[in-house]
Amino acid sequence: MVTSQPVPDARAAMHAVRTEVAKVVVGQEGTLSGLVAALLVRGHVLLEGVPGVAKTLIVKALAASLDLDFRRVQFTPDLMPSDVIGQSIYQQRSGDFRFRAGPVFTNLLLADEVNRTPPKTQSALLEAMEEHQVSVDGETRPLPAPFMVIATQNPVEYEGTYPLPEAQLDRFLFKLVVGYPTAEQELAVLARHDEGLDPHDVGAAGVRAVAGPAALEAGRVEVAAIRVDPAVQAYIVALARATRDSPSLSLGVSPRGASMLLHASKAWAWLSGRDFVTPDEVKAVAKPAWRHRIQVRPEIELEGVTADGILDGVLATVPVPR
Repeated sequence: MVTSQPVPDARAAMHAVRTEVAKVVVGQEGTLSGLVAALLVRGHVLLEGVPGVAKTLIVKALAASLDLDFRRVQFTPDLMPSDVIGQSIYQQRSGDFRFRAGPVFTNLLLADEVNRTPPKTQSALLEAMEEHQVSVDGETRPLPAPFMVIATQNPVEYEGTYPLPEAQLDRFLFKLVVGYPTAEQELAVLARHDEGLDPHDVGAAGVRAVAGPAALEAGRVEVAAIRVDPAVQAYIVALARATRDSPSLSLGVSPRGASMLLHASKAWAWLSGRDFVTPDEVKAVAKPAWRHRIQVRPEIELEGVTADGILDGVLATVPVPR
């Protein structure tokens, strides 16, 4: 177990986590950095990618390197809310009900193919993601700390899926697109498998705990102290308002979305070694923080315009503070 003593260099610990995950995951540096940044600001992440691009593996390795509890739930059409948050079970011997905790009571919850379960079960995660607690039979139960939901969805298959409603999407700090590796990276993946890599056992692959909850909490304190100049705050607001004025969008970024971009920018600046946020950090995380918060008009979408394309246009037109 990782010691709970104060961590002298939380930033070094978080960089060590990224190095440790790289033992089993080739490439995907952007995805890993996004996950670490989300952890630092108590955010949740939606991973979108086709099967087989190491979405589950990267989360398992992240949990192992941070010495955090990890649970995975396969979301299916028949999954019930109680299968996620738990339920009270009647005990015949004692004649009373005893609560049996669901898989949501963990540090890192992987909600695999979250859009394959009906909205009723999807909504079971809302309270957990927003309040870090669940309510069962009128009793509120806190979730372990830290707590993070990492949900995955397949961008190709739409049959038998239930698109996440805006209220659910708004709870995710980032939507990270997990793409295919380069040819060189794919060759490195094959070489590792040829050498005996078992993606189901990250411990056997050499991934060890190089940080823990203490390092994470120390990092969170330092991230919260990152300075954001009023001019940069005004830049974030200008970007958000530009999305609301865009004729290509039926839904722009909400004030919550602007706040989430502020927090994400602070985490990105901290990971980059700075103690203040520049417009570069804002630009770096704007698309993952906002691509799931805007809605492209259907007639515009038919022309091949994407959310990322519109955000690129907004970032190119809104004046950058000096």
